[in-house]
Amino acid sequence: MTEQQRAQAVALFEAGWGDRRVARELDASRSSIRRVYDRWLVRRTGALVTNRSNRRSYTFEVKLEVVRRYLAGEAKLDLAREYDLASPKQVEVWVRRYRADGEDGLRPKQVGRPPKPAGAPDGDELERLRRENEVLRAQVAYLGKVRALRARERS
Repeated sequence: MTEQQRAQAVALFEAGWGDRRVARELDASRSSIRRVYDRWLVRRTGALVTNRSNRRSYTFEVKLEVVRRYLAGEAKLDLAREYDLASPKQVEVWVRRYRADGEDGLRPKQVGRPPKPAGAPDGDELERLRRENEVLRAQVAYLGKVRALRARERS
Protein backbone atom coordinates (compact mmCIF):
# COMPACT_ATOMS: atom_id res chain seq x y z
CA MET A 1 0.00 0.00 0.00
CA THR A 2 1.12 3.51 -0.67
CA GLU A 3 1.59 6.02 2.09
CA GLN A 4 -1.39 7.97 0.79
CA GLN A 5 -3.63 4.88 0.91
CA ARG A 6 -2.55 4.18 4.49
CA ALA A 7 -3.33 7.78 5.48
CA GLN A 8 -6.75 7.55 3.83
CA ALA A 9 -7.43 4.24 5.55
CA VAL A 10 -6.54 5.66 8.98
CA ALA A 11 -8.77 8.68 8.37
CA LEU A 12 -11.66 6.36 7.49
CA PHE A 13 -11.02 4.18 10.55
CA GLU A 14 -11.16 7.28 12.72
CA ALA A 15 -14.47 8.19 11.04
CA GLY A 16 -15.85 4.86 12.24
CA TRP A 17 -15.48 2.74 9.12
CA GLY A 18 -14.55 -0.94 9.36
CA ASP A 19 -11.76 -2.69 7.49
CA ARG A 20 -14.07 -4.29 4.87
CA ARG A 21 -15.68 -1.03 3.92
CA VAL A 22 -12.33 0.76 3.76
CA ALA A 23 -10.91 -1.99 1.53
CA ARG A 24 -13.83 -1.58 -0.88
CA GLU A 25 -13.59 2.21 -0.81
CA LEU A 26 -9.85 2.31 -1.49
CA ASP A 27 -9.91 -0.66 -3.87
CA ALA A 28 -7.20 -2.38 -1.84
CA SER A 29 -6.82 -5.94 -0.62
CA ARG A 30 -8.59 -6.65 2.61
CA SER A 31 -5.52 -8.30 4.12
CA SER A 32 -3.34 -5.19 3.67
CA ILE A 33 -6.13 -2.97 5.03
CA ARG A 34 -6.51 -5.38 7.94
CA ARG A 35 -2.80 -5.04 8.80
CA VAL A 36 -3.15 -1.25 8.88
CA TYR A 37 -6.34 -1.60 10.92
CA ASP A 38 -4.62 -3.84 13.48
CA ARG A 39 -1.76 -1.32 13.83
CA TRP A 40 -4.32 1.49 14.08
CA LEU A 41 -6.11 -0.29 16.94
CA VAL A 42 -2.87 -0.25 18.94
CA ARG A 43 -1.20 2.99 17.85
CA ARG A 44 -3.99 5.12 16.36
CA THR A 45 -2.34 7.66 14.02
CA GLY A 46 1.04 6.09 14.83
CA ALA A 47 -0.07 3.29 12.50
CA LEU A 48 1.20 5.45 9.65
CA VAL A 49 4.78 5.26 10.89
CA THR A 50 6.59 2.42 9.11
CA ASN A 51 10.19 3.14 10.02
CA ARG A 52 11.65 -0.35 10.23
CA SER A 53 15.07 0.86 11.38
CA ASN A 54 13.59 1.61 14.81
CA ARG A 55 12.25 -1.88 15.40
CA ARG A 56 12.13 -2.80 19.04
CA SER A 57 13.48 -6.08 20.23
CA TYR A 58 11.94 -7.84 23.17
CA THR A 59 13.63 -10.06 25.70
CA PHE A 60 12.84 -13.74 25.98
CA GLU A 61 11.14 -13.10 29.33
CA VAL A 62 8.80 -10.46 27.89
CA LYS A 63 7.86 -12.68 24.96
CA LEU A 64 7.20 -15.61 27.27
CA GLU A 65 5.07 -13.49 29.59
CA VAL A 66 2.99 -12.13 26.69
CA VAL A 67 2.44 -15.64 25.32
CA ARG A 68 1.46 -17.07 28.69
CA ARG A 69 -0.97 -14.24 29.36
CA TYR A 70 -2.52 -14.66 25.90
CA LEU A 71 -2.90 -18.41 26.40
CA ALA A 72 -4.49 -17.69 29.79
CA GLY A 73 -7.22 -15.77 27.99
CA GLU A 74 -6.13 -12.13 27.74
CA ALA A 75 -6.89 -10.29 24.50
CA LYS A 76 -4.01 -9.83 22.08
CA LEU A 77 -5.05 -6.20 21.47
CA ASP A 78 -4.75 -5.39 25.18
CA LEU A 79 -1.38 -7.12 25.36
CA ALA A 80 -0.13 -5.27 22.27
CA ARG A 81 -1.10 -1.94 23.82
CA GLU A 82 0.41 -2.77 27.20
CA TYR A 83 3.75 -3.92 25.78
CA ASP A 84 3.82 -1.30 23.00
CA LEU A 85 3.95 -3.88 20.21
CA ALA A 86 3.67 -2.80 16.57
CA SER A 87 0.40 -4.72 16.18
CA PRO A 88 -1.57 -7.57 17.73
CA LYS A 89 -0.18 -9.77 14.97
CA GLN A 90 3.12 -9.90 16.88
CA VAL A 91 1.38 -11.76 19.70
CA GLU A 92 0.09 -14.32 17.17
CA VAL A 93 3.59 -14.81 15.76
CA TRP A 94 5.06 -15.42 19.22
CA VAL A 95 2.25 -17.84 20.15
CA ARG A 96 2.75 -19.77 16.90
CA ARG A 97 6.48 -20.10 17.59
CA TYR A 98 5.79 -21.12 21.19
CA ARG A 99 3.35 -23.82 20.11
CA ALA A 100 5.73 -25.14 17.45
CA ASP A 101 9.04 -25.08 19.37
CA GLY A 102 8.16 -24.41 23.00
CA GLU A 103 10.13 -21.82 24.94
CA ASP A 104 13.12 -22.26 22.62
CA GLY A 105 11.04 -20.76 19.79
CA LEU A 106 11.01 -17.45 21.68
CA ARG A 107 14.72 -17.33 22.42
CA PRO A 108 16.85 -15.05 20.23
CA LYS A 109 18.54 -16.76 17.31
CA GLN A 110 22.17 -16.17 16.40
CA VAL A 111 22.45 -14.34 13.08
CA GLY A 112 24.93 -15.37 10.42
CA ARG A 113 27.24 -18.29 9.96
CA PRO A 114 28.28 -20.09 13.13
CA PRO A 115 31.88 -19.36 14.16
CA LYS A 116 34.54 -21.98 13.57
CA PRO A 117 35.87 -23.68 16.69
CA ALA A 118 39.25 -22.40 17.82
CA GLY A 119 42.16 -24.44 16.50
CA ALA A 120 40.01 -26.42 14.08
CA PRO A 121 41.66 -27.22 10.75
CA ASP A 122 40.17 -25.81 7.53
CA GLY A 123 38.43 -29.10 6.86
CA ASP A 124 39.25 -32.72 7.22
CA GLU A 125 42.69 -33.27 5.68
CA LEU A 126 41.84 -36.76 4.48
CA GLU A 127 38.75 -35.49 2.66
CA ARG A 128 40.76 -32.64 1.11
CA LEU A 129 43.38 -35.08 -0.16
CA ARG A 130 40.68 -37.34 -1.63
CA ARG A 131 39.18 -34.42 -3.54
CA GLU A 132 42.60 -33.38 -4.80
CA ASN A 133 43.33 -36.97 -5.87
CA GLU A 134 40.05 -37.09 -7.81
CA VAL A 135 40.92 -33.85 -9.65
CA LEU A 136 44.36 -35.17 -10.54
CA ARG A 137 42.89 -38.46 -11.85
CA ALA A 138 40.49 -36.50 -14.05
CA GLN A 139 43.37 -34.40 -15.42
CA VAL A 140 45.46 -37.50 -16.18
CA ALA A 141 42.51 -39.13 -17.97
CA TYR A 142 41.88 -35.96 -20.00
CA LEU A 143 45.53 -35.63 -21.04
CA GLY A 144 45.61 -39.32 -22.00
CA LYS A 145 42.65 -38.81 -24.33
CA VAL A 146 44.24 -35.71 -25.86
CA ARG A 147 47.45 -37.69 -26.59
CA ALA A 148 45.43 -40.51 -28.15
CA LEU A 149 43.55 -38.06 -30.42
CA ARG A 150 46.80 -36.38 -31.55
CA ALA A 151 48.40 -39.76 -32.25
CA ARG A 152 45.37 -40.76 -34.33
CA GLU A 153 45.55 -37.48 -36.33
CA ARG A 154 49.24 -38.10 -37.19
CA SER A 155 48.64 -41.54 -38.54
